[in-house]
Amino acid sequence: MRAEPIDLAAALAGFTQLWSPRIVTRVNDYDVRIAKVAGEHVWHTHDDTDEFFLVLEGELRIASRDGEGGAEREVVLSRGSVHVVPRGVAHRPSSPGGASILMFEPSGTSSVGDRHDPVPDHVDATTGHPL
Repeated sequence: MRAEPIDLAAALAGFTQLWSPRIVTRVNDYDVRIAKVAGEHVWHTHDDTDEFFLVLEGELRIASRDGEGGAEREVVLSRGSVHVVPRGVAHRPSSPGGASILMFEPSGTSSVGDRHDPVPDHVDATTGHPL
């Protein structure tokens, strides 16, 4: 952890890769990650952890599926909005116009979950990169 405050706008300006989260800091055993996103991520599920999203800029959409073969629903998050996807829920983030987001999840959590559809080239399957 850094002793100095971290300017999130400056941190976001330091990289261009989409769907490739950067670890800003850690709190106990959790990563605070930021990412730039545009287009669609991949349908995925985190079996053992919830996933927290905060939109810093732009708009993020999160589609989810309820249960086996369940109906899809979508939440739309604007700047300043937060949403938690509960553990075990299949979901797919997307952002037609692009967004910057902050996520909070246990260190070592994969960006494509424990179960996922095939990962496209524009999505970085990672546990986060150092800032």
